[in-house]
This record gives sequence, C-alpha cells and structure tokens, in this order.
Amino acid sequence: MNDDDLGHGREGAPPGSPDGAAEEDLAMLGAFVDGELPAGEREALQAHLANDPRAAARVAAYRAQKAALQALCEGARAPGGGAAPGAAQPEAAPAVLVLRPRVPWWWRAGIAAAWVAVGAGLAVTASVLVPQLGGLAPEQVAGSASGAARSETPEAFARRADIAYAVYSPEQRHPVEVGAADEAHLVAWLSKRLGKPLSVPSLAEYGYTLVGGRLLPGNTGPAAQFMYENDAGERLTLYVGSSAAERDPVRLLRDGNRRTFYWSTERTGYALSGPQTEPKLHEIALEVCGALGGKPGQW
Repeated sequence: MNDDDLGHGREGAPPGSPDGAAEEDLAMLGAFVDGELPAGEREALQAHLANDPRAAARVAAYRAQKAALQALCEGARAPGGGAAPGAAQPEAAPAVLVLRPRVPWWWRAGIAAAWVAVGAGLAVTASVLVPQLGGLAPEQVAGSASGAARSETPEAFARRADIAYAVYSPEQRHPVEVGAADEAHLVAWLSKRLGKPLSVPSLAEYGYTLVGGRLLPGNTGPAAQFMYENDAGERLTLYVGSSAAERDPVRLLRDGNRRTFYWSTERTGYALSGPQTEPKLHEIALEVCGALGGKPGQW
C-alpha cells in the first residue's frame, strides 16, 4: 500500500468506487472501518490517513454509510422507543443482527447509496405523474398525502431525519444541493416542493451558519433538509416534512453519538439532528421550535 495507490481511483469517481488494482486497498479501508485489521496494520493505516485526504474522505463516507445502515436496522424496534429529554437510557444491544458475507465495503456502501438514489428518483417521478392520474388537481393530491401522513409515527419521522443526517453530514464535496449563497432560491424552491411556506432559522448565536439545503423523499411526500456548520466543522441538520399532528412536543431520539430532537407545529414536522451534547442540542431545538412558530414553553 502506498500514497499513489490507496484511494486514488478514476478522476471524478465517488468515494468508495473501485478502480482496478485499487480494489484491494478499498477493501483494506473497509476492514479498517469495521475494526477488523490487526493492531499493527491499523496503526499504520491511521498514520497514512493523516496525510491522505482522499483516503480519509473515503473512510468518512464508509462510516456514514455504516451509520445509515445501522440506523435502518435500529428502525425495526417497536414504536415508542424514543426517550424524553433527560431520561436515562442505557445502551441497548442491536434489535437486529445482520449476518453478511465478507464482501468489499465499497460494494455494500454502493448498494446503500443506490437505494437512496432510487428513493429520490421515485419521489421525483411520483411528483410528476401523480397529479395527472384520474384528473386530480395538485392540491387534491396534497390533501391525499396529508391524510396518508397519519401512517407515519413521530418516531419514524425522527428516524428518517437521523438517517438523512448520518448520510449527508460527513459529505465534503456535495453536502447540499443548493448553497447558502442562493438562500432565497433555496427557500422558495423547497417551499414550492413541500407545498407550504418554509423559513430558515438563524443559528448564528450558537456559532452555526447555513451551508444550504436539499430535497429528500419523505414517507408521505417530499421533505427538506437544511444543513448548518460551525467553525470547528461540526454540523447540524434541520429536517422538515408533513406531520399528521397539529402539535407535538419536543422529544428526543438517540442513536450512538447522534441526537435528534423532533416536534411538530401546524401539521409540519421538524427534526434537529447533530452530535452535540443533549443539553446543548436541546437548547438549540427549543430556540428553533420557537422561531418556527412553536410554543415549547407550553409543553
């Protein structure tokens, strides 16, 4: 393994894509992420990553995909698994044990990324075709989606937000679809796609600035994700989508070192996700909730 071979595939290839002889090195990176390398090799690779930004980016991408897959498996837990802020909750064993053959990590990461792309493609296709079926007007379709929102629990909504955070927050080159420089266009575009006026709360007092946002497929229609970042490179995401509830109090979902506080106001669900400590993220969530029309003081 050397600096010329490790992690240097085709120009423009996404992190995790194999290219000829690089496949063996990619498999080694996967073993590193899975904690399967001998101590000596692991230490040597750790030192190498400090001087190879592209290989380090691949490791970050693999870890994000692994976190997303773990979040999907955790989603198999019975509803009601979320904990209230401040409640003690011991680390539980995985609800689902996934047995897999030893295949390169880039293959598994590619499959996970493909499913994300398929979901986004289906959402776009549906948004074009559904209004034309049966002569339904777009507002009638929106009304049907609002009714279907009853099938998604607040915990499932929070889990979806947590997965989106795990997938996109480590991304360096394309963390968002529309950057903060085009904030007015971003808000107008996402408001149109979600069928409701959206706004982007400022988190400047907490040291976070807007990176941008993206459109995502939700359970009952389009969803939006706004991303923030501080000077240390830590990121927060605000996930927005339809909710069946007129109002839900701020609650907490834990997953590893990630935290998601979620709530709903006027049939719109919100979820703030990040790696911050619970008290700090809870403080920010209450601030965001109030800025978006909620009344956390009454809950």
